[in-house]
Amino acid sequence: MIGKFFRRSSDKSESAAQGQKTAASKPDAAPSKQSARADTGKEGRSGNDRPRNRRRGGGEGGRDKRKDTRKKAPEKPWSLDEFQVPEQEGKVRFHDLDLPLPLMRAIADLGFEYASPIQGQSLPHTLNGHDMVGKAQTGTGKTAAFLITVIDDLLKHPFEGERYAGEARSLIIAPTRELVMQIADDAKGLCKYTDLEIHTLVGGMDYQKQQTALNERFVDILVATPGRLLDFVSKRDCFLDQAEILVIDEADRMLDMGFIPDVRRIVRQTPRKTHRQTMFFSATFTPEVDDLVEQWTSEPVIVEIEPEHVATDTVTQHVYLVSGDEKYPLLFNIVQQDDVESLIVFANRRDQCRRLHENLVAHGIAAGLLSGEVAQNKRVRTLDDFKTGKSKVLVATDVAGRGIHIDGISHVVNYTLPEEPEDYVHRIGRTGRAGKSGTSISFACEDDAMRLEPIEKLLGNKLKCEVPPEELLVKPPKVHIKRDYGDKGDRGNRGGNRGGGRRSGGGGRPRR
Repeated sequence: MIGKFFRRSSDKSESAAQGQKTAASKPDAAPSKQSARADTGKEGRSGNDRPRNRRRGGGEGGRDKRKDTRKKAPEKPWSLDEFQVPEQEGKVRFHDLDLPLPLMRAIADLGFEYASPIQGQSLPHTLNGHDMVGKAQTGTGKTAAFLITVIDDLLKHPFEGERYAGEARSLIIAPTRELVMQIADDAKGLCKYTDLEIHTLVGGMDYQKQQTALNERFVDILVATPGRLLDFVSKRDCFLDQAEILVIDEADRMLDMGFIPDVRRIVRQTPRKTHRQTMFFSATFTPEVDDLVEQWTSEPVIVEIEPEHVATDTVTQHVYLVSGDEKYPLLFNIVQQDDVESLIVFANRRDQCRRLHENLVAHGIAAGLLSGEVAQNKRVRTLDDFKTGKSKVLVATDVAGRGIHIDGISHVVNYTLPEEPEDYVHRIGRTGRAGKSGTSISFACEDDAMRLEPIEKLLGNKLKCEVPPEELLVKPPKVHIKRDYGDKGDRGNRGGNRGGGRRSGGGGRPRR
């Protein structure tokens, strides 16, 4: 049993190296992946015995093979003496976890001193090879928890010799493009003093460029949305049969979005669960999610961070009772308040978000729009503008907003209350992050006031409802508002963020 949990035994790198020597001893032909696997002594690690897939345009052996000739990242003298963190009772220091020096240096640069609750509870187990199931909202530090585990494993067990183009050592699956990009950015920050290569595969961006990146650089950490990853796997441009670590983030959201069939197909391409380490995260656990945990993890450690603590400890919550016509004047005047440094507005539908964005821009407010109908390259620029302070307000749907992990957001406004109570917690979790305080303001009118009760039940406490001050209901000046889309476009986008846009081909999967 212990051997199953502590899968990263000392013979891992030795046997892998032996297998690579066998492959390298046959320079005239690329080795069969099947024979190379047998030489490593890890029979069954791949979870299947089928012959190696051939890449289109590849050599006789199938996948392009190459030697790892990367030079290690230049290292300036640095020691833990430059990163002094005193011991505190009840807190876990990163110093206590025996992390590699390059990773500790990056952690020091990021200003992390003590592990968050989910990090402190999970890392002692995951760093020793245990599977882990985490029940935690965003804003708890779960991304760093699994990234530190992945990076620690890859650095302590380097792959020697030949590797194959598009072959991932670790895989992180997330439901939205924004979340994938954010995870990758966080990974780059933690890998800045290493030579680990990070790749993203998301829909809405050029397939050929992503394919070229996979071919030109090794794939140490792969972060992907399910639909685009499945495209790459189906076309033999990406290979998962040697993945050492699998991370599934926001499983409940992927279930809601209908991605689980795709994720099942992806997981079947990885080594079986006893031959990989799996970390599984979900904000909520339904019977369907529990079933996925049983299928995809092996005797996992369970770590649970209660949502009510995430929601209320650092966020001051207000609920304003208003009519539908009073919502925009209220939003406009809130944005003008001196204490509003940066603000995210959530609405349930894409057409609502679009009109809000148009109104704010017409009134001279620097605002960005984040929804499924906005092109991916523009969404990236919009997030960058918001992060750097170029824009003060970000208008977003729930699905697009799942990828917003930005510290320092002072306010969140729920222009419409969410249909799912869990989305309320996710929304207000955009503020009050990293121990800072934040403010959440929800607008409740006759159309959505009935959604308050399920939210209060989830939180475990009543939300105080109040009438907004009169000065916040003053009508904004009249301006000409340029509409980018007519009524026909609005009707075509009814249904909001749940369904996303569908493209032709690919089985009609939504691209996130």
